[in-house]
Amino acid sequence: MKEYKENKIDHTFSVAPMLDWTDRHCRYFYRTMSKRAVLYTEMVTTGAIIYGKGDYLAFSEPEHPLVLQLGGSDASDMAKAAEIAQARGYDEININVGCPSDRVQNGFFGACLMEAPEQVAACVSAMQQSCDIPITIKTRIGIDDSDEYEFLQKFVDITAASGCQHFIIHARKAWLQGLSPKQNRDVPPLNYPRVYQLKQEFPDLQVDINGGILTLDDAKTHLQQLDGVMMGRAVYQNPYLMMDVDEQIYGQQGIRLSRREVVEAMYPYIEAQTNSSEEYRASSWHIARHMLGLFNGQPRAKIWRRFLSENARAMPTGTELFKRALQAVYGD
Repeated sequence: MKEYKENKIDHTFSVAPMLDWTDRHCRYFYRTMSKRAVLYTEMVTTGAIIYGKGDYLAFSEPEHPLVLQLGGSDASDMAKAAEIAQARGYDEININVGCPSDRVQNGFFGACLMEAPEQVAACVSAMQQSCDIPITIKTRIGIDDSDEYEFLQKFVDITAASGCQHFIIHARKAWLQGLSPKQNRDVPPLNYPRVYQLKQEFPDLQVDINGGILTLDDAKTHLQQLDGVMMGRAVYQNPYLMMDVDEQIYGQQGIRLSRREVVEAMYPYIEAQTNSSEEYRASSWHIARHMLGLFNGQPRAKIWRRFLSENARAMPTGTELFKRALQAVYGD
């Protein structure tokens, strides 16, 4: 096995990369509640980074520790993108070998790469030669009818030999034909024991689990067997659970803010982003959409969601939208 580069960040708990969801505004919002959780970007393709006209790598310094999830399969392009990402200040790069969408398959990356472990290994090697930050892989337990343990074992064995020491395993297989990406997050059954078995066979690798984990208690159960837990939709739908991550998962005294205080902590960021003179200035809705679930489980959660959704267009800049939404929730 080639020498691997030491992980610089603690992946005990992370928030999954979610396309159209975990953009920079979403990540900044999560960081107001947890300093320790590892945050991931949405998947960004090598083409967007190398040839795109927009800035697909922008982030704010408080988002660290921050991982770029990269989509691609050409080793040269992956190496170029990794070099750029390191120069931009990312802590780590994760290769997407889990997305089952047709668009991703047509670009020959995502979950279909499970059938090409040598190609993924070549990408890992090239990327490690071009940058000094760790390269990790996020994948499934299998694809289509190739869902036996030996298929996953072979993929990990070959890519680990290229120097990858950290795997995040979504504990479902992916159907590349017949299911939508949304269905692929729910329909294939979860197989947590398969991920536990992988860790037992590769004890020197960091193995994290993803898929169907709904609570921090669930996360702590998995951590008895594995190195890390990644949660996705459960966090997006109920983001206030991030408030307990530092204490419950890392055993450290965390940030303690009420839901109102979380919103107020966002005010400087909202003002800066919505009043920016830069080309990619945000509107209040770009930020508010990630905060809709903040009051989930609370008596007036529907009022919060409705006010933001119905009034964002009329209040596109500054903090007025959020202040008035809080007034509607608390009646003050």
